[in-house]
Amino acid sequence: MRVIQKYGGSSVATLELIRGVAKRAIATKNEGHEVVVVLSAMKGETDRLIELAKKAHPNPEPRELDNIVATGEQVSIGLFALVCQGFGEKVKSFLGFQAGVKTDDHHGRARITDLDPSRIRTELAKGRIVAVAGFQGIDRHGDLTTLGRGGSDATAVALAIGLKADICEIYTDVDGIYTTDPHICEKARKMERISYEEMLELASLGAKVMEIRSVELGMNYGVAIHVRHAHSQATGTLILKEDSDMEKTPVRGVTLSVNEARITLLKVPDLPGVASRILGLVAKAGIVVDMIIQNRSYNDNPETEKMTDFSFTVPLNDYAQTLELMEAAAQEIGAERIVGDEDIAKVSLVGVGMRNHAGVAALMFQTLAKESINISMISTSEIKISCVIEKKYGELAVRALHDSFELDKAQK
Repeated sequence: MRVIQKYGGSSVATLELIRGVAKRAIATKNEGHEVVVVLSAMKGETDRLIELAKKAHPNPEPRELDNIVATGEQVSIGLFALVCQGFGEKVKSFLGFQAGVKTDDHHGRARITDLDPSRIRTELAKGRIVAVAGFQGIDRHGDLTTLGRGGSDATAVALAIGLKADICEIYTDVDGIYTTDPHICEKARKMERISYEEMLELASLGAKVMEIRSVELGMNYGVAIHVRHAHSQATGTLILKEDSDMEKTPVRGVTLSVNEARITLLKVPDLPGVASRILGLVAKAGIVVDMIIQNRSYNDNPETEKMTDFSFTVPLNDYAQTLELMEAAAQEIGAERIVGDEDIAKVSLVGVGMRNHAGVAALMFQTLAKESINISMISTSEIKISCVIEKKYGELAVRALHDSFELDKAQK
């Protein structure tokens, strides 16, 4: 059996923790498995390196910044290899490019485009544990790149695909995927299994355990992903293809995102192409739009121009820039004025069972109404319902919905 194990920064934060990781990897090998270990930088190290770069130059050039921050993972795999050797184990470490990880040339946020794990196969055949630096690769120009947030997870899943591994284990500081954030709701329950689609929705809606890219890779290539606690032997949560049992429960998780902002253009001419002009400006700036609502006003007078209110949400970090773009757009398209709101949150329900269970939206709205929580925007998909509410009610909404849908009860 071939196993990929990925350990995050909190799991390798100290040399003592790295010793624990090494013992676990060696124990897995001694069970008769081939083991590839993907490591992140030690906790806090990437931030330290970024700050150091900014002291050298207030606006570091992305290529050079990649050269700096990638050293964090290099230190981790080197220390891991030395610790394993101290235990008498054969091990070899590889940087991303040595492991055959090829990417595009978008420094700081590169995506994996190809993989040649032949050197890893050679070392596994010699009975060695292989340690790979996560979060990094090499582009077509031969330049080092980094993969951005969640990059080590993406490295691990990509290696699982390329090496045809039986399982990709993601070790972190939590023991699995929960029905909601346990810090918000003490009744949150760890799930034994979750579908790729559900995990993708949860990740996009604010759940922080897994990044979207790694889940997408797993889904596209059918890689089973096991999320586990780095310092516990307990089983965690398996992310895999949905089955009929998952569909029996309409809602499987509740998420909360407070990193949202809403912008509304009031009394926009209701004409073809207006929405395209508004969102085109936002897209050109590289800003991701989430929820969109357009409310058309009706009148019976054909000589009166029809108007509409156009609202959309963006990440909170992009709010100021988007507002500035919309000030210019408002004059161009003839909007009366712009209203912005940073004091919002998005609460969402996720579950593949929504496809064949009626009444989920009704119960969600009833639950929020019972808590006197007003809904200002609604968005739905096949397996998700999201509501924008006031930020101060976010955690209350999560607990109330978790109770209403009885997510604390074990699924059959």
